[in-house]
Amino acid sequence: MRPVEISGKRLGLREVTPADVDALHAVYGDPATTEHLPFDPRTRGEVEEIVAEAIESAGGEPRRLYVLAVTDLDGGEVIGVARLHIEADHPHSAEIGLGLRPDHWGRGIGTDLIRLLLTFGFKHLRLHRIWGARSPANTAAQLAMLVAGMVEEGRIRHHVRVNGSWRDSIVHSALEDEWEGQRDT
Repeated sequence: MRPVEISGKRLGLREVTPADVDALHAVYGDPATTEHLPFDPRTRGEVEEIVAEAIESAGGEPRRLYVLAVTDLDGGEVIGVARLHIEADHPHSAEIGLGLRPDHWGRGIGTDLIRLLLTFGFKHLRLHRIWGARSPANTAAQLAMLVAGMVEEGRIRHHVRVNGSWRDSIVHSALEDEWEGQRDT
């Protein structure tokens, strides 16, 4: 396994470690953070399991799952989590997901994180297509994805079940050749 460590202007991505459980629980366990995610807030024990699965997946060959700690480059603090999952049947394509602590919202960090994930996926993993889904009500994620260069593809009706009811998802994607043309802007 070659550990992931990549930096942008304000953020870094690195492999998660057991020492990150509390910082990641601040994301996964927060009701505001998970409001638009396809799951309820996670317990600390569930976050420990997520970290253990991420560490195990990091040794997989070929590696299909990347669960990465999002760090603030100024202080090195873990402020979020990013996930990239390569599809087994379509190894040229991956789904991304992310979560940031609410105290880092509203500053363009989500856009920076998506750009960093696109860089990682296209430049380092040589993917052709990267996509992500969001809640229709999550307009902040919509803006972040669009500003980062992703295109809104459409709606998947009744895609996920959250809090006992079905919710649609809006899919966004970026393609390698489109990204190559706009990534330095």
